[in-house]
Amino acid sequence: MKRWTGRTLTFAWAGRRVLALTLCLCVFQTAHAKTDLETGWEYRWGDSPTDSVGTPEWIKGGDPDQWQAIGFPSNPPDRQGREQVWYRVTLPDGPWREPVLYIYSVDLIVQAWMDGEKIYQYGHFDEDGRGRFEGWPWHAIALPEEFQGKDLYFRIFSNYTDIGLWGEVAIMERSELTLYILKTSLKALIIAGFSALIAALCIIFAFLQARKKSFASLALFAISSAVLLVAESQASQLIWNAPLVWDYLAAGSYFLLPVAMALLLEQWFEDQRPWLINLVWKIHLGYFVIALTLAAFGVIDLSWTFAVFDGLLLISLVTVTLLVARRFRKLGRQQQAILLAYGIFGGLLILDMAVAHGFLPWWRVPVSWGTLIFSLAVVLIALVHYARTQESLHKLNLSLEQQVSERTARAESLARREQARVRLLTFENEKTRVLNDIIASLQDCISLNQTFPVLAQWLPDLCSPMKGELYQRVEKGGAYRLLNRWGYAGEPPSPERIETPEGPPPNSDLSAKHLADRPIMPAGEGSGDGGKLCLWINVQSATEGSVPVALLFVEVPAELTADDSQFGAAKLLQTLSQSIQKIGITLSGIGLREELQRYSYEDALTGLKNRRYFDQLFDHETAVAMRSDKPLSLLMLDIDHFKRFNDTYGHEAGDTALKSVASFLTRQFRESDVVCRFGGEEFVVIMANTQLPAALDKARELVREMRGYPVVHRGQELEGITLSIGVSSWPECTDNPDSLLGQADRALYRAKESGRDRVEVG
Repeated sequence: MKRWTGRTLTFAWAGRRVLALTLCLCVFQTAHAKTDLETGWEYRWGDSPTDSVGTPEWIKGGDPDQWQAIGFPSNPPDRQGREQVWYRVTLPDGPWREPVLYIYSVDLIVQAWMDGEKIYQYGHFDEDGRGRFEGWPWHAIALPEEFQGKDLYFRIFSNYTDIGLWGEVAIMERSELTLYILKTSLKALIIAGFSALIAALCIIFAFLQARKKSFASLALFAISSAVLLVAESQASQLIWNAPLVWDYLAAGSYFLLPVAMALLLEQWFEDQRPWLINLVWKIHLGYFVIALTLAAFGVIDLSWTFAVFDGLLLISLVTVTLLVARRFRKLGRQQQAILLAYGIFGGLLILDMAVAHGFLPWWRVPVSWGTLIFSLAVVLIALVHYARTQESLHKLNLSLEQQVSERTARAESLARREQARVRLLTFENEKTRVLNDIIASLQDCISLNQTFPVLAQWLPDLCSPMKGELYQRVEKGGAYRLLNRWGYAGEPPSPERIETPEGPPPNSDLSAKHLADRPIMPAGEGSGDGGKLCLWINVQSATEGSVPVALLFVEVPAELTADDSQFGAAKLLQTLSQSIQKIGITLSGIGLREELQRYSYEDALTGLKNRRYFDQLFDHETAVAMRSDKPLSLLMLDIDHFKRFNDTYGHEAGDTALKSVASFLTRQFRESDVVCRFGGEEFVVIMANTQLPAALDKARELVREMRGYPVVHRGQELEGITLSIGVSSWPECTDNPDSLLGQADRALYRAKESGRDRVEVG
């Protein structure tokens, strides 16, 4: 559709032809009498069936109650996602010699029928009545003789936001139509030529002047404006009748306009570091590349790129306007002038969007005048602005020098801190060696239970010269038992067990701030706890979170708390705290390996047992069945059309469906039955001590119940899914229970070949 009237450019190769057509318009000035078809329209949603020869049934005049009146044949009410619609109108009388029906534009492809014959078609309709976007040209439909008083039918397909005819619909003489097109396009063509001249001058200046970016931005805006004006003018069809090519040119130039505008504004406000304006042009440039590439390769229709871009452009216009309006009074006159020109141009663009999307009645918005005003303003201001850029560059250099100086000072400060840190690390070297030995010993353990003897052996060396006790968690945190005790020679023994029904003792805060704010108390002093510090050795568990699996109690000797050695005690405690954290990380890794080993038999998505578990269990169950001479049944289940479900709703919804089926199956079977995810959308059920009739009844019940089982994804109930099931039992179906899996799989295959949503027996 010609939605973006007056936004495009001209080409040198088409200049002579446009000039010739323009001269014809100026010389002859023939009055174009036209009759607008503004009343009498009716519409009907859907697509018409056809008779044996392919003629639509709806043009035969039946079912008059199905047609609804409409003021203009565009966007009828209650669309609800429908993409086909028919319109009809009774053509008026008139003294025409060579009449044509002129339509400004159509969303998106159209057929016209009269007297049972197709008299016009634009675009290709497939057997489903659909088609691809092929451009937004104006249409001239030749009317047959004696058309007056007859019904004209329009068949339309559109997957765009709008559906139907758009703009003007009128009957006029064919000769007058060309003059009418030229007259409505003349202003845009003249301004396009002026914009092209400005673009050429800016390109020349960009090569000659040092400030290439400023002139390059002006050239980009001018050439984009010129191409947009020509491509969106109706005269473009007279230059070259290739609507889709013109729409690609219009899209490209339209998408580049905000890039050029933002680059220009970035030049004017560069002294204020306009990062937001910089972001705007980068976003629009990215949209230009992505949208046209996807449209060119057929991933999306070009028509949709305009609608999305209009929303993006509206946000950009409002954002940039609000950004610069706050500083408008502080700007110079030249900058204020360009902003006013930008405001006029942007306002016209917004009006044009409102008309394009039906928020305002259709009229030809003079966006070309906005282009002309903005182009003149930026050219005049650029000449003044260029003289001031040298001063701005000088200020920028001073600013950069100041930043470099500040960063140099910060770097020197960081270097001094690093030297101090290196000196402090010397104090920790010995403890680091001990910690490395502990970590190496722990990494040789394959379970958490094996790690506690290692900790009991090495922690005295890590804590030395502090006294200490190590307790291990038992009874899921309800108590801790003593593992090791050191430094208490000749003192009363420590409790062998600490009961902790309300949780372990508080974890002592050994942060640097805590040590600086509170003096370290020697053993035997403090607030009733004998100067003891409690450190938790935590393990991260996937099921329980952070768990204190061991408690370390330490006491600082009196000689380390003297005034001249206070620093050593603080560093020792900090190092110990960090070491305990690293030990906890190592233990967490060992615990994770244990959990992974446990979870290796479970499917992560559904929570069912996996194929590995099934293989081992199936071997066991077949051996038990033969040894005890008890029946064994096997069900193979597959979700029907699961690939189509994924393609329709997405893989995330497919995962939801798999989890729903898993939950459904889990609730349907006994505790003695084992449900496993066999792979993909296949499931298998082992039913021990179950004969074929019972297994078959259960399979049929599953198929029946699954038909009504809801699949809900993100609060929306999706289409139902069905199951195909293959059943095999020993000894009814085979002499060897080892062949149950193959028989059930073949039965499942037959169920799918027979139409799905059913049960077959192997």
